[in-house]
Amino acid sequence: MTFLKNRSIHDLRRKLTSAFFFSVTTLCALFTIGILFFILGYILYQGFSSLNVSLFTELPRAVGEEGGGMVHAIIGTGKLILLAMMIGTPIGLLGGIYLSEYGQKGGGLVRYAADLLNGVPSIVIGIFVYTILVLWMGHFSTLAGGCALGIMVIPTVLRGTEEFLKVVPPSLREGGLALGLSESKTICRIVLPAALSGILTCVMLAVARVAGETAPLLFTAFGNRYFSEGWLEPTASLPVMIYTYAISPYPDWQRQAWAGGVILLILVLVANVVSRLILRGDKS
Repeated sequence: MTFLKNRSIHDLRRKLTSAFFFSVTTLCALFTIGILFFILGYILYQGFSSLNVSLFTELPRAVGEEGGGMVHAIIGTGKLILLAMMIGTPIGLLGGIYLSEYGQKGGGLVRYAADLLNGVPSIVIGIFVYTILVLWMGHFSTLAGGCALGIMVIPTVLRGTEEFLKVVPPSLREGGLALGLSESKTICRIVLPAALSGILTCVMLAVARVAGETAPLLFTAFGNRYFSEGWLEPTASLPVMIYTYAISPYPDWQRQAWAGGVILLILVLVANVVSRLILRGDKS
């Protein structure tokens, strides 16, 4: 009887402890989600009331004048992201292939370098590109901004590519080799297509990762009140323009900063949703 009584007390104590910690973790999770939705809701509330057609069709007006838009910054952000993808995606893709298929020797060092690069503050990357590219060219440029963002893209694509290639069944590789294909052709024609949706997901997540970066662009692309021609001129971008307008003393600029924040938020949200849909489509 004593043994059964002690056992029941122990079970009751265990259940109470489990219920307590489950309640605490649930409250913490709800609190975190609540903060997120509060921030998103406040940005949408402030930003949607400031959205208008001129934001997407006009250039900024002179200091002190109300109105104008940020079409040049929207286009500039697109150019920077495109250049970042063109620079960072091939390097990350090839690095992920190396780690997955040939990484028996030196793979740990490459993974460590990628993880370390992923943890480097973006402003440090901006200063690095400023030192080796902007100072060498003698001026800010879209190219420098794209290089800075491209460096940030590499670890995301690299590590994601490695993980998705690892889940490709070994039987596909063995089947390609059994048909007489070389190892490189097997990777290109069989393994990569099998993991294509996952790799595209990594690329879209990398887009969402760099779309809102401001610090590296302050040292590389800098800004421009007009359209930037080509890739060797300073260019405007939404994150830098939002930062500049938000700290300005002009209420109209602050209003446009909120609107720019909504545009950038929608861009990041679309990138995340597309990546989820691509990955879900592959699983189905």
